[in-house]
Order: sequence, then C-alpha cells, then structure tokens
Amino acid sequence: MERAFLSAGQALMELRDRRLYRSTHQTFEEYCRDRFNYSRDAAYLKISATVVYENLQKFLPTIGRQIPMPTNERQLRFLAKAELEPAVQADVWQQAVEQAGNKIPSGRIVKDVVDRIRERTKVPNPYHIGEICVLLPKDNPDLRGKAGYWGVVSHVGEYSCTLQIWDGDYTVKIEHLKSLELFDEDCRFMQQLCLRLRQLHQVATRDEAVDWLLQGLGKQAKPYLSSLQAKLLATVEREYKIEWRQQK
Repeated sequence: MERAFLSAGQALMELRDRRLYRSTHQTFEEYCRDRFNYSRDAAYLKISATVVYENLQKFLPTIGRQIPMPTNERQLRFLAKAELEPAVQADVWQQAVEQAGNKIPSGRIVKDVVDRIRERTKVPNPYHIGEICVLLPKDNPDLRGKAGYWGVVSHVGEYSCTLQIWDGDYTVKIEHLKSLELFDEDCRFMQQLCLRLRQLHQVATRDEAVDWLLQGLGKQAKPYLSSLQAKLLATVEREYKIEWRQQK
C-alpha cells in the first residue's frame, strides 16, 4: 500500500497510451474526470510521478548500498514538475536522501534540492510568445504520437513553454521544441491557421474525415496552404457554419 501511487500512475499511463478510455469517452481528460474525479493536471501529475519513480529505479547507483525509494506521490511532486533529465532526477533524489539522514525525504527537502540544481544549471528560455515551433517528443511519453506537430507558443516559463496546437495545449520543456524561425508575416499566417484548426476540432459532431484534414495540416509546418488545401479547409468550415474572417 505504501506505493499505491505507483500502481495508479501505471494504470493511468496504460489507459492513456492504449486509448482504453475511447470505449466510453472521447478524451483521456474526460475519462479521468468522470471516472476518478481527477483534473487533467492531477492525472498527468500521477503519470509523471510514476515516470520519475521508474527513472530512479534505472539511474540510481544501487551497487554496494540501498537507497530508499519514494513511498508516495507528494515526495515526487516537485521532481515531476521540474522537467529534469532522468539522470539528474536520480541525482536530486540521492541528494535529498542524504539531506534527510539517509531516510526517505519529504517533498519539501526534494524541492530544496531541485531549486538548488535548477538555479545552478539555469539556461535562458530562447522562445517567445507567438513563435511557431515543432514538437520533438524525445523521451516525453505525454507527447507520444505528436512528432512533427507544429503550434504557437502561448506562454514562456523559465524552463518550459506552452504550445497551442490544433488539438489542445501542451506545456513542454524547451528541449522538446524546435523553432521554425519564420518571418513575422509567416508567423501571423500560422497563428491564424492554428485558430481555424482549433475551431474545427471543437466541433463535437465533426466527421472523422475532418480529423484526417486536421492531422495533415497539423503536421504541415509550412507558412502556406496549397490551392486545394485552402479550398478543402474553407469547404469544411462552411459545412459546419464556421465563419472565418482574417484577423489583422
């Protein structure tokens, strides 16, 4: 029972990755809210804590000594939010254990170690709001299936950015982004295209053929549409009575 959070996180991860929620709900977030009364952030935090725990199992130096492992999600909360590399996560936990007298550290102790390491290794965030970037999933399980999706940076933090893409918002580490380095005029085109795609995605009664169009345009990281693509998009918008006026 001490590590019930681990079983819960692994179960949520399987539900999400295998899309087992699709039999009753359209999205993973809706399923978690209705089935477990979890918010989106709560569900993903449980998954992130599980990923951190598995990273600790893999990267902690256990030869010659036994390092205590986490027993609840609170102990890993700040480590899960810190968006550090797996080997660094293990280093943080090891330092926190030592600071706690070789016992399981509290979440506060883990946060103190995280803050020290992040301050020491702080790298300026190179991105800015309105910039067009492509997602690079790398080792982030939350981005599985999103390789090549482009989006608009809507928030810039110290170590992460929030990217608006056609099917939602994703807060990711800066190493999971690649700027398209577009001119301002091209950025404005992509920003407005993103708004159009998101409006279509919000249509609950849309045909699945619309999703094919959304996925295709959502991976076409170019600041233009072909003549046929423009006609298809306009036709679908008319079908669902979406009036689009170019914003200045």
